[in-house]
Amino acid sequence: MLSYNPKEWFSFIFRFHKGDTFRKLIPIMAGIGLYSAGVAYLELEYWQLSQGSHVKNITVMHTMLGFVISLLLVFRTNTAYDRWWEGRRMWGALVNNSRNLALKLAVMLKDSADKEMMRKLIPAYADVLNQHLKNRDISHELFDDAVLSPEHYKHKPNQIAKTMMAKVNELYTNGKITGDQLIVLNGELLSFTDIAGACERIKNTPIPYSYSAFIKKFIFFYVMTLPFGYVFQLGYYVIPVVVFIFYVLASLELIAEEIEDPFGTDPNDLPLDKIAANIKMNVEELLY
Repeated sequence: MLSYNPKEWFSFIFRFHKGDTFRKLIPIMAGIGLYSAGVAYLELEYWQLSQGSHVKNITVMHTMLGFVISLLLVFRTNTAYDRWWEGRRMWGALVNNSRNLALKLAVMLKDSADKEMMRKLIPAYADVLNQHLKNRDISHELFDDAVLSPEHYKHKPNQIAKTMMAKVNELYTNGKITGDQLIVLNGELLSFTDIAGACERIKNTPIPYSYSAFIKKFIFFYVMTLPFGYVFQLGYYVIPVVVFIFYVLASLELIAEEIEDPFGTDPNDLPLDKIAANIKMNVEELLY
């Protein structure tokens, strides 16, 4: 995720980064510019159509459809941002629950070996969940030593959650924590799996295909018909105008596509590596 100062807004105008939509759209914008130039030439020079021709009435259609496409894009970007923000809320909850669990264990446990075990397991859950959501090959040091059981799970976060639950149950069985303390810790442990399930729901449930495809087709045909009507009012200036309109509309769609899956590696995705590192630092400080 990109870090920036939102108050320095003027500098954004002249700044381009690898996630900027302008870079991605340059080839298509060049093609649309050539297309608009061709339409303008044919209407003004070759066909020599006048402003009174019926072609100019297309602008009426553009006026009506412009309002519709703006509503669709607003709904599209809001839906995508809701998914991004929900993902951030889930990882914020994981930070708090990891701290709460570490705080309670730090007070309840007296044996340093028990503390050391949980000191490894709690931050490992955040790290492995991060890799799991990014579809990476998960390799964590805990899977190579005696901390985790030799069982092989395809869902590695579940394996760590099960190991933490087994360890807490062992503490109760050995009389190191009371029944009331077990109930308190159980609630914190269950929240880890709830958060993982919510993140997987966001990741595995994209915007319906028909809706996304319709918006792209709508933008394409809307932009492709713009030169036919506005060439009479703008002449050859219709070329940069149509290119700019396409840039605005397509950029909104590209931004929505990028942020609707907040667990990837795009520049605007959530900084899960940094959050997982903060969890590790906080837990190790509490369970010293």
